[in-house]
Amino acid sequence: MGRTVAIETLKLAKAFGDVKAIEHLSFQVWEGEIFGLLGPNGAGKSTTLRILLTLLRPTAGHATVFGHDVVQEPDRVRRLIGYVPQERAIDRFLTGREHLLLLGSLYHLPKDETLRRIREILKLVDLEDRADHLAKTYSGGMKRKLDLACGLLPNPKVLFLDEPTLGLDVQSRLRIWDYIRRLKERGITVVMTTNYLDEADHLCDRLAIIDGGRIMALGSPAELKAGLGGDVVSLTVGAADMDRVESLAKSLKAVPSIRAISTKPSGIDIRVESPEKALPAILDAANQQACRLEFIEYHRPRLEDVFIAQTGHAIREEFPSGE
Repeated sequence: MGRTVAIETLKLAKAFGDVKAIEHLSFQVWEGEIFGLLGPNGAGKSTTLRILLTLLRPTAGHATVFGHDVVQEPDRVRRLIGYVPQERAIDRFLTGREHLLLLGSLYHLPKDETLRRIREILKLVDLEDRADHLAKTYSGGMKRKLDLACGLLPNPKVLFLDEPTLGLDVQSRLRIWDYIRRLKERGITVVMTTNYLDEADHLCDRLAIIDGGRIMALGSPAELKAGLGGDVVSLTVGAADMDRVESLAKSLKAVPSIRAISTKPSGIDIRVESPEKALPAILDAANQQACRLEFIEYHRPRLEDVFIAQTGHAIREEFPSGE
């Protein structure tokens, strides 16, 4: 039996005047999966999300949510989706329960259904004990849990999360990750934007790496990392020898077991087939170039390596407070 397509985009594009925010975005999201849009700020993630939310009209291309066109059938689409924005829309002088009751009336939900949904959702996000406290007394993590609760109130088939853990401390981030996994267990399709590599790696079933408004790679984190083909040796070069990095990189290209080389501000990243064979050759080349190595690190491919390989630069993560 084939999988149900929850979201589909075909050659989606959006331009603001002469600025192309996204170009030729084509991907599918399966029902019940966590799908990530990974990229730096300005990559086009939020623009893509706003089109799927029916808040922006695409310049070209098409997008559907469970078969309903986001331009031709916006009302049908809105009945299927929930949204947790990056910017919090919380009134500090309302309690958590009052926020949800207000939203229930805005969604024109029957009173009994609203009360039932509120009980379920408060339990899901562990806000039962603080539901009747003012939002101004909530921590950052609790406010984000209330954001999630608000997005879940209309009982969506698809929940869109825009940078769900932006600005949270480490413990709060991990709790939000746990709640997102619970949503998947309930069969909800989750589409999230993020510029945190660890978040995409730990949460997403599949993800699209977006840079400059284009999809650079698409697949599961494991598939993308395996696709690099080889482990990584990272060399950190002493500040006095940084002028020798280019010549060292050039000399390493002749080593048979080296598959790819990329320079970075602190040194060189080298993708190798066999670390045992490559490392002696790397050390010999550094010695011949009189290039002093301060640190050598070996690791299996990481999502960071995938991003650099696909885009040619680091993602420039914005780390949450406390990290």
